[in-house]
Amino acid sequence: MLAAACAAACYEIGYALQARASRRAPGELELRPRLLGALAGQRLWVGGVALAALGWPLQLLALRYAPLTVVQPTLALGLVLLLALAARYLGERVRSRHVLAVVAVVAGVAAIAWAAPARTTGHGSAASLATALALLGAVALSPYVVRRQARLLIVGAGAADAWASFGAKLVVDELSSGRWLRAVAWGAGAGFGLGLGLLSEMTALRRFAASVVGPVVVVMQIAVPVSLAPLVGGESWGGTPLGGAVLVAALVLVAGAAAVLASTAGGVVEHD
Repeated sequence: MLAAACAAACYEIGYALQARASRRAPGELELRPRLLGALAGQRLWVGGVALAALGWPLQLLALRYAPLTVVQPTLALGLVLLLALAARYLGERVRSRHVLAVVAVVAGVAAIAWAAPARTTGHGSAASLATALALLGAVALSPYVVRRQARLLIVGAGAADAWASFGAKLVVDELSSGRWLRAVAWGAGAGFGLGLGLLSEMTALRRFAASVVGPVVVVMQIAVPVSLAPLVGGESWGGTPLGGAVLVAALVLVAGAAAVLASTAGGVVEHD
């Protein structure tokens, strides 16, 4: 739990640094790959990325000694730290509804981790896989097509990260079956999804509070893959607690929390 708590601290402190740096970048670079290049030239942003990278081995260490049902809720609890950083370091106004929504996210993540089905090494049919990934891809690309709907930046970032999560699972599945070329192809797709999500999220952090963007993206990273796992991942909820009812209730809880947070995303942040 100590390792998981340290990982959560690295993730959220790094996120706050990235948010601060993103607001210093030139506005004309929004949604352009050059934005990431400009951010890479800022020591503040690089430091945030380095902290997030440090969190990864700490998370792996936590998973070495503790079950997923302990590690995932502890990581989600780090969102409380993000709220504190948003208020004290980023100068954002954090309201009671934000705190309640984040508590709901932590509770929902804990329930999902507890009730999640066993991991599989297979996936659904080609048709179901293509349909799900195409829909996710369309949502991920939507901020670049419909530029007037700024909230799509947050949703698009979450969808791109969820796409990357599926891509990562498919890489593991293909490697388990010895299909190296397919694994490389899915790896490239996952990398593209991560890059697209990062660009959308850094742009979103220029316009909206980190106390809103961060939790909503986290919810989508968790809820979307879990929701589509029976269709895309070949997983079954039949053997989970109450025949999948616990998972459904947890997903409804985190989705409701994300909706509450997204409804408060109307304010534009002030840049340095």
